[in-house]
Amino acid sequence: MQAMEKQAYDTFRDTMRRIAVDKVEPHAAEVDRTKQPPVKAYAGLRDAGIPSLGFPEEYGGQGGDLFSQVIAVEEVARVCATSGLSLLTGWAALDPLVRFGSPQLIRQIVPSVAAGEKIAGWCLTEPQGGSDLAALKTRAVKDGDHWVINGNKRFITNATWAEWYLVLARTGEKEYGIFMVHRDDPGISFGKLENKMGLRGSPTADVIFDDCRIPADRAIGDTTRGYEYMGVSLTISRPLISAQALGIAQGALDEAVKYTRDRKQFGQSVSRFQMVRGMIAEMAVKVESSRSLLYRAVEAIEADPVQGRTLASMAKMLCSDTAMSVATDAVQLHGGYGYLEDYPVERMMRDAKITQIYEGTNQIQRLIIAKSVYAD
Repeated sequence: MQAMEKQAYDTFRDTMRRIAVDKVEPHAAEVDRTKQPPVKAYAGLRDAGIPSLGFPEEYGGQGGDLFSQVIAVEEVARVCATSGLSLLTGWAALDPLVRFGSPQLIRQIVPSVAAGEKIAGWCLTEPQGGSDLAALKTRAVKDGDHWVINGNKRFITNATWAEWYLVLARTGEKEYGIFMVHRDDPGISFGKLENKMGLRGSPTADVIFDDCRIPADRAIGDTTRGYEYMGVSLTISRPLISAQALGIAQGALDEAVKYTRDRKQFGQSVSRFQMVRGMIAEMAVKVESSRSLLYRAVEAIEADPVQGRTLASMAKMLCSDTAMSVATDAVQLHGGYGYLEDYPVERMMRDAKITQIYEGTNQIQRLIIAKSVYAD
């Protein structure tokens, strides 16, 4: 990164931190407690123009690069992981559309999402599994000037809240297509909202397609290459999930430093105890190491998404493992208070766990990494 670029990114980070503290953080506990979408926080982000960051200028976006998106997600997730997920999901879900869709279809969908007026989600995981995308059973069949989709998608982020859903479906024995489905299309319905350990304000439910009919022009690109398209987009989305995890870790570290500095025991600040300092030091090293690897992955991906795939998996694995470790230690450093909902670290610990699971479990990431290491 050039010195001038670094200064610009640092300025952007400062701006995002102010927005997150002013517009997002005040609603974080309420979102978790009520299990309602972060509508107020998202409105604050919308008013600041942040949802448009990840989309091309010709479609109402700011044309922000992946690095700026990562910084934005990191800073929002630092105070509210649910809001960070809501922000990144729109960019990740519509990435295949922006990359491979027709200009007409992009213009139909992207500008309203970029403006923060509509919410998007994507439908990949199915009841029988999420990591093995090639085994999906949802099927799309061409019927005249329509596609008819049948299947069941599971654990879908923004389900019921989003207006637009990007759907990966089988179009042949070994062929897959990607389709854009609107919430009001005939044949789409939703299962019950899941009660989750963390990210409680992010609605998660099944999205069910029962002879769901959509216009033929809602297909993205070549309807036999959807699996290939998703491979590219997942390389882009994993750094965004990594940024969410990193934000959680940084937020937990910040809270632990604040608490141990203010808490008094045996006549002095807890931060003066050597074992506490040792834990804080280890937490800080994990956070900075994760940040360095994530930013290295972003540089590689922007140069070549295919070649950056392994680094994306490394970043996703390390950042999410760090989030879980640092959040757990932050709870420990709060003592009994860390077990109470009154303190953010309790929420952060619950939120951190899913980052090790979704967007490809960390076991899958390890297999991807090992495959690259053993490659001839």
